[in-house]
Amino acid sequence: MADKSHAPMRKKEKKDEAADMTKDGKEVKSEGQKTEDNGEAAANNGTAANDQNGDFEVEPMELPPFEIIAGDRIDPLVFRFQFKNVEYSSGRNKTFLCYLLDKGNPADGLYKGYLEDEHSGSHAEEAFFTQCLPNYDPALKYTITWYVSSTPCSACATKIAEMLKARRNMKLSIFAARLFEWEEEEIQAGLKALHGAGCKLRVMKPVDFSYIWDTFVENEEQPLNLWEDCKENYEYYQEKLADILQ
Repeated sequence: MADKSHAPMRKKEKKDEAADMTKDGKEVKSEGQKTEDNGEAAANNGTAANDQNGDFEVEPMELPPFEIIAGDRIDPLVFRFQFKNVEYSSGRNKTFLCYLLDKGNPADGLYKGYLEDEHSGSHAEEAFFTQCLPNYDPALKYTITWYVSSTPCSACATKIAEMLKARRNMKLSIFAARLFEWEEEEIQAGLKALHGAGCKLRVMKPVDFSYIWDTFVENEEQPLNLWEDCKENYEYYQEKLADILQ
């Protein structure tokens, strides 16, 4: 699957993630259209140093590969930041995938957890099949539900569609907080391929965010207070998805 660290994969406007997670105030849809300050961009992409003319010179910084992180509960601040359904997702450069897995055997129960990816290496979508479902059994009936921070990249979508066509005993539903790069033709083609392979695709409703909060987040029994414009942004994304899949 493709490397999300390169365009046209998931948006990577280089802002400090911790600052974005804790900042107050309303995020507007024009946020991502603002030009980043040159000094900030330099600091985020490498080490800045002055040359003899006093200009900044960026020294490349190699990002180490990050392994897929798996767990049961997500930090509440991370959830609020990564799953926020704003249109321009500044700093949200990874995928969070919360899953429910039913293998059709009541004795096994329902498997659940989450995966996250970052930088190079496998994407969370690919990692689900290699880490959570490594031993495929054609005799079983799999029902899989994903709640993802954004829809898959084109490469992941294509591979998942091929897998669903080959494994007719596997049903997958994907509920996404945001549509990733939905304007790109190859992304739209990937979403159509998923839909054509029988995958149920839907943008997450406000009630879905509350469900994730209760099921996958270290919420300390505190209720989720949804952010401003959550419903409006859901309707915006759902309309875009409907246009793509029609």
